[in-house]
Amino acid sequence: MLARLQSAIGHDGLIEEMVLLPHIQKSSSQRVSEAKSVNLIVGYDGSPESHTALDIAFWISHQTTLATNNQVTVQAVYVVEENFNYQSVDIFNLPEHQPSLERELKNISKPVNFLLTQPKVTAILPHLETEFRTSLKEADRILWQAKTLAEEWQGSFKSHLRFGNIAQEFKKVVQSESADILLLGCQSGDHPMIENLGNNFPCAVLGIPNSL
Repeated sequence: MLARLQSAIGHDGLIEEMVLLPHIQKSSSQRVSEAKSVNLIVGYDGSPESHTALDIAFWISHQTTLATNNQVTVQAVYVVEENFNYQSVDIFNLPEHQPSLERELKNISKPVNFLLTQPKVTAILPHLETEFRTSLKEADRILWQAKTLAEEWQGSFKSHLRFGNIAQEFKKVVQSESADILLLGCQSGDHPMIENLGNNFPCAVLGIPNSL
């Protein structure tokens, strides 16, 4: 796939620029069973760099479909990072329980779910509710951008909205979808995100080349 992209752009060093983490070799039985389908995961946050990564993924998907009989699916993943400062909450001066929002927030994160079981901690809920709704609205906008681009390419597309640590959520999606490649809007293996993914990531990680 990368060789076709490199040939089309006419840039001999493209593959070396794009591969930020190498591919972990799969067993022959896995390769045979997955030969007819390819999953490309893109870490998408609406930034110009992630938009370029998504564009590259759709180009690869399109060219691979033309050249082979493989089914290629592009999947965009947007992660809402957990960064609320629970340490700042005064748990001794809080209003009464709000069970409806508690049920709504139970699937967001373990830290939130843990705090909701503590006495008088629910004063954080109005603030969390506002942050939660704002995050969902922004996530909807960002994933709508990705879907619009997918419609232009007329390719197979899925989107994922995740909550938690970005690197960990990328890994979870890659594993659950048996992804072949994760594309990110990074241009160097020294990027903090690449370091957070670690050396034992379950698939190859590609970035965007400097020439694009």
